[in-house]
Amino acid sequence: MSGAIDLASGLGGKIEKKEIRSAVDQYEKYHGHFGGDEEARKANYTDMVNKYYDLSTSFYEFGWGESFHFAHRWKGESLRESIKRHEHFLALQLGLKPGMKVLDVGCGIGGPLREIARFSSASVTGLNNNDYQISRGKELNHLAGVHKTCDFLKADFMKMPIADNTFDAIYAIEATCHAPDALGCYKEIFRVLKPGQHFAAYEWCMTDAFDPNNQDHQRIKAEIELGDGLPDIRTTRKCLEALKLAGFEVIWEADLASESPVPWYLPLDTSHFSLSSFRLTSVGRFITKNLVKALEFIGLAPEGSQRVSSFLEKAADGLVEGGRKEIFTPMYFFLARKPLSQS
Repeated sequence: MSGAIDLASGLGGKIEKKEIRSAVDQYEKYHGHFGGDEEARKANYTDMVNKYYDLSTSFYEFGWGESFHFAHRWKGESLRESIKRHEHFLALQLGLKPGMKVLDVGCGIGGPLREIARFSSASVTGLNNNDYQISRGKELNHLAGVHKTCDFLKADFMKMPIADNTFDAIYAIEATCHAPDALGCYKEIFRVLKPGQHFAAYEWCMTDAFDPNNQDHQRIKAEIELGDGLPDIRTTRKCLEALKLAGFEVIWEADLASESPVPWYLPLDTSHFSLSSFRLTSVGRFITKNLVKALEFIGLAPEGSQRVSSFLEKAADGLVEGGRKEIFTPMYFFLARKPLSQS
């Protein structure tokens, strides 16, 4: 019951409760299904992404926990275990050590930030442009006891108020997909990273199997964009090209989804039942949907909450379809290095 109360109290984030319905209207209008186009989404990405996370963060935390991402998963491994290992893998690839100054680009409410800080003893700064997620993250940092070594910075990752060559390592987990321009985003990351140091990320991408002329593929892509606050999902090739153009040396890259023994989308697959991720199953989703409906009816949840729940469900279905058809991956991984000298 406490989870339901937390969900109701957090719905809408920093948006005034009476403004939530119009915020949902505005958010939906950015997307093609509602008459919007890609250029408008890119031009207004800050507003779009902020609205998205104000509207969806409570749902994410309710269903997923503090780390809003997928993971490469072994057989016999729980979703929670795989998520932690996915974060530890990133820390190990970056060679994080005690005392290192690390930047988490697009940190959400800081679940990975806290896990990586505890795992590596590095000091992690979470960069986020959403007030509600930052206030929630600070609260959780205090509860976890990492508030002395970890903090948040409110900023747009397309123009960071950070000096050149500041960080010893930088990572992004399923976050820079929100950037309207991958090259611009990677250039900023390159700028604030110290020479000789590393940037690693898990990116949301369309794979080589995606056919832009296939209407079904385009529908799936559009559902994911609407349900996940994305201006345009890039291909793995475009991400790799942008990294190199930004000046990075790519050490290695791979689609880790294709190597995962357990499908990454399994937690969202309604034909699969799991007690450990019960809230994501078809029964759990049915209960959540009706819970939100009841909370909205009695006034505990703001008007428009059901619509947010609905487009998040649509996104989940799009992700499962995209995963099954192998046209989409949430974990295109790369490890890149900023050269010691700029030529």
